[in-house]
Amino acid sequence: MMMTIPVGDVRNVATLALQKASVPMEHVIEQLDLLMEAELRGVPSHGLLRLSRIIRRVRNGVADAKTSGSHTWRAEAFLEVDGERGLGPVVANSALKVLMERAKKTGIAVAGIRNSNHLGMLGWYAERVATSGFTIIALSTSEALVHPWGARKAMLGTNPIAVGIPTGGLPFMMDAATSVVSMGEIHDHANRNEPIPPHWALDAQGNPTTDAKEARKGSIAPFGQAKGYALGIAFELLVSSLAGAAIGREVSGTLDDTSVCNKGDVFIVIDGPHRDLQAYLQEIRSMDPADGFSEVLIPGERGRACRERRIAEGVPMAEELWTEMQILAGLKNAA
Repeated sequence: MMMTIPVGDVRNVATLALQKASVPMEHVIEQLDLLMEAELRGVPSHGLLRLSRIIRRVRNGVADAKTSGSHTWRAEAFLEVDGERGLGPVVANSALKVLMERAKKTGIAVAGIRNSNHLGMLGWYAERVATSGFTIIALSTSEALVHPWGARKAMLGTNPIAVGIPTGGLPFMMDAATSVVSMGEIHDHANRNEPIPPHWALDAQGNPTTDAKEARKGSIAPFGQAKGYALGIAFELLVSSLAGAAIGREVSGTLDDTSVCNKGDVFIVIDGPHRDLQAYLQEIRSMDPADGFSEVLIPGERGRACRERRIAEGVPMAEELWTEMQILAGLKNAA
């Protein structure tokens, strides 16, 4: 059963859950801001659904909630980051702070991050950096969850990309995986016992399926068929080489609570002359919508509208998830 929980209540319970797992408060804030932003923007696959796994990973010793990673400048504008098993947003934000300072001097700064936990929604980083006046390209890899175009078994990660650009108003933010959907979204459908659309995934035998639970055992399709596959493999090679991270079926640790996370992340931060892009974006918004559309939106606007609505009305959440969060926070006893 779905419930609607006030945002303040959700945040308070999740904060208690992370604190109970001995996560330092400054790191609780970063990890929870990321999860809440996904939840508010209508991306539950990257939201509080992941809270219990993060806590289990900390308790199992495969995530270190106290570190923010170590930095080594391999060149004037290239930062090598050992995440030291730290929480994804904590390690990433520490690196981004350093990159933005360096980019003021060099114009561009790049970080390759390894040995860090799941980054979550890349758009969260892109929007924050663009709001600070920098352009950013963010890339990450994952376990092999996506089948190459024409194959039946997974070999690639979902390998998302996010782009943030200052515009003179609200920043432009684009966030997309190179797969049709994330595995987290398939898990979300499975948890709600809802079917997935055709063409999203193959089952363990390599056959198309609409059963989300079977899809979890199989592989996800690349978006745009061969084009998504080409982008996915390009990002896989780029991130693995720059970050010194695992690749393909060697990657583990973003979907379980016992494996060390060995995927890679790359951030490219640019400090350059930025023009006012609002007039161009407004021209796109003002275009006549095609049949079946009520308006023309800029990427990221639907999520912002969802965020405003949920702040006012509350967060829709499965009763089971809300109960689990309360147990993790010590507010309820496990059955």
